[in-house]
Amino acid sequence: MAAAEGRVGELELRAAIGFNGHVPCGLICHPDKEHVLYPLGCTVVIQDLGSKKQTFLHGHTNNVSCVAVSRNGVYVASGQVTFLGFKADVILWDFQRKELLSRLSLHKGKVEGLAFSPNSLYLMSLGGQDDGSVVVWHVGKREAVCGSPASARSAGSATVVVCSSCRDEMFVTAGNGTIRVWELDLANRKIRPTECQTGQLRRVITCGKMADDDNYFYVGTSSGDVLKVNTNNKLMTDYGPQKEKFSSGVTALLLLKTGDLIIGTGGGIVALCKGSNYKVMKKIQVQGAVTSLTCRGQGHHFFVGTNECQIYRINYTAFKEELIAACHNEAVHDIVFPLGTSDLFATCSKNDIRVWHTPENRELLRIVIPNMTCHAVEFMRDGKSIISGWNDGKIRAFMPETGRLMYVINHAHSLGVTAIAATSDCKRIISGGGEGQVRVWEIGERTHKLGEVLKEHVSAVSCIKIKKNDRECVTASLDGTCIIWDIVRFVRNQMILANTLFKCVCYHPEEHQIITSGTDRRIGYWEVFDGSAIREVEGSASGSINGMDITSDGAYFVTGGDDHLVKLWDYNEGAVTHVGVGHSGNIARLKICPGNKYIVSVSADGAILLWTYPDLH
Repeated sequence: MAAAEGRVGELELRAAIGFNGHVPCGLICHPDKEHVLYPLGCTVVIQDLGSKKQTFLHGHTNNVSCVAVSRNGVYVASGQVTFLGFKADVILWDFQRKELLSRLSLHKGKVEGLAFSPNSLYLMSLGGQDDGSVVVWHVGKREAVCGSPASARSAGSATVVVCSSCRDEMFVTAGNGTIRVWELDLANRKIRPTECQTGQLRRVITCGKMADDDNYFYVGTSSGDVLKVNTNNKLMTDYGPQKEKFSSGVTALLLLKTGDLIIGTGGGIVALCKGSNYKVMKKIQVQGAVTSLTCRGQGHHFFVGTNECQIYRINYTAFKEELIAACHNEAVHDIVFPLGTSDLFATCSKNDIRVWHTPENRELLRIVIPNMTCHAVEFMRDGKSIISGWNDGKIRAFMPETGRLMYVINHAHSLGVTAIAATSDCKRIISGGGEGQVRVWEIGERTHKLGEVLKEHVSAVSCIKIKKNDRECVTASLDGTCIIWDIVRFVRNQMILANTLFKCVCYHPEEHQIITSGTDRRIGYWEVFDGSAIREVEGSASGSINGMDITSDGAYFVTGGDDHLVKLWDYNEGAVTHVGVGHSGNIARLKICPGNKYIVSVSADGAILLWTYPDLH
């Protein structure tokens, strides 16, 4: 046993359902045409397009803010955000070996953009608005060549960096009211800018693309037009469309071999435009603002990433979109498996509940209630409905196949429904609210009425678990109490007090003990019979523990919380046997699937991570 020898094993990350669509140009198709790269929290995910297998580049300490791949496909670079005044690293990775080559650390606060020179000699990096500098790095020596303020004092900050297509020594930066072409003078270790003249136009540049022969480049603007700038005389030659500009700005560009443009807009339009007059020839609508456009090979296929965290594949000839990946774009609050199957699970977030298919990691169903947040979700034991608690104080039940609304319990709680559970005979729902009340609802064929109100807690109820015989339940609350209720006579059996905000509670399968945890980072074992403490173990070195789940035989349990780690514990030893590193947001909830195949954890950055349950024998 790993714990007995004092070694802690690593949980193997099987798959991640997630994509940070807010990163400009974050989705990149690798030059080998077989992989796409995209950021997820503080990792960069490399996904094989054929087998859907994922590998992960771990190394950043905070969210990834930009990604770039060298033209020959050898190197990957990624930059991150950090706290004000601290250094934000650029990390250079080896793509083939998937390992970290070097940390390039100069920028402060945020790395805004990255670009490799055409022969992968240099890497240009652009700092965020608190940093304001552009730096040229020598890729082979892994050191900075030189740097300079990115924009003139009179202009706004630069947000885009584009490399030349032919010469390693030239690149372009652009941003709010500034477009500059830079020349690298290697002998004197200087970079010298030339400001591009745009005449009367004042524009905020959002994206850019260089032509293959380097004679001109295109930039997209937040006003919804595209400017074409001559690289040699640094003058804007033309711009368009002049009349019908693109709504919500041009947010991504692709330049085709034919000289035509593919334009992605903030309104979710992907348009194919004539290179000469910017006239729209074909267009399609996707969900969310387009943040990335990337070609596969010669451009027969291209991929679109949007800020609603959807990835589409578009066939150039048919110009039809196909959704290949979707995920939550807000914090995920809960995860639940139906009874006895590990092939499906449901998660809930702001605006929606989604049902996922585990073997293929794909979305089967999306139930959308706009502008509402779902805090808790549960499958009824008979599998006939999904019940959920929402921040507008309603309990909603949906059909699991179609997502059709079955019934709503209005005004279930006054400050939102924060926890929900159903009895095994499917006749009662127990809900907890933000005001601290626990309510028992009688669910009939066509009726649903309030059975009982249990008023003890004085703050939000965070977790409810029901005993197998439906005669008793335990509720954990942020007021520092866990209460064991008799739900036949509706009285309090036991109360557990601790100096913590309880976030989660679990019955041991034999139901004579419960384990709890919360913001004091301690895992408490308690006797159900008289509420006495059995023992306490230190659950985490930093940050609260927000979720826990126990195996069906009670030998192991998992915890996750604000330290971003998934930990598997031996129940009797009270010791960690395995740790999973991969989340970059606070873990909200996690579950061990029926049959102990996977552990699924969900976090505040919208990621759903599936871990292989370790072989413990």
